[in-house]
Amino acid sequence: MQFAVMSFNLRYWEERDGKNAWPYRRDGAAQIVQENSPLVLGTQEGLLPMLQDLDGRLPSYSRIGEGRAEDGGNEYCAIYYQRERLDLLSCNQFWLSETPQVKGSRSWDSSLPRICTWAIFQDRETKIEFAFFNTHLDHESEWARLEGTRLILEVIESMRLTYPCILTGDFNCTPDSESIRLISRKLVNALAVQNLGEEGTFHNFTGTVSEGPIDYIFCTPDVTVQSGAVLNQKVGETYPSDHFPILAAVQI
Repeated sequence: MQFAVMSFNLRYWEERDGKNAWPYRRDGAAQIVQENSPLVLGTQEGLLPMLQDLDGRLPSYSRIGEGRAEDGGNEYCAIYYQRERLDLLSCNQFWLSETPQVKGSRSWDSSLPRICTWAIFQDRETKIEFAFFNTHLDHESEWARLEGTRLILEVIESMRLTYPCILTGDFNCTPDSESIRLISRKLVNALAVQNLGEEGTFHNFTGTVSEGPIDYIFCTPDVTVQSGAVLNQKVGETYPSDHFPILAAVQI
């Protein structure tokens, strides 16, 4: 089974972004997804109105996940998948905290509630099953990033003997950080094995990246990475986000 996966920080809807605010980017964001046709896509920073915009522009995809706040609102770590190709077997979400099943919870000096959304899919043709995780680590607390990483890895470890696993997300840290070093001891950094492991992904709508990536695609060793890409092009006159989406072609 061969397919593409994508990780895409959408940049939340912020009016002060002016010409880069979401209403001017939503068509381009949908277009870059359509052009690359990932079987599964992990998004970060999507607010519900933004995701609803994408829902209407990505008619072949279904979406799962909820917001990180106690009431289910605020930013999502949504997962989109091609519903004609995949059956959704189960899904859930946990908070990156000492009480991961408590909605809106946070720990370890995290500036905001942080979440990981996951799903188990079955390919309708091959009947192959796999697990997909999507997250967004804290942007301020290194402690929260590290402990959140450990929690995500614990959940992946509980599933990996049954399912090949893929993890996407904005980790808010570069490859030399303790969090990324920890993940890399357990999982395969998809872009790194394609010699793209040092290519930056955050560019603040300038097209010029900051040093090193903060967005990643990881997978368990039973997933073969065939190719990777940082999608650093404009769509029309506008960048789809202040992060470049990243793409990996994999085989299970």
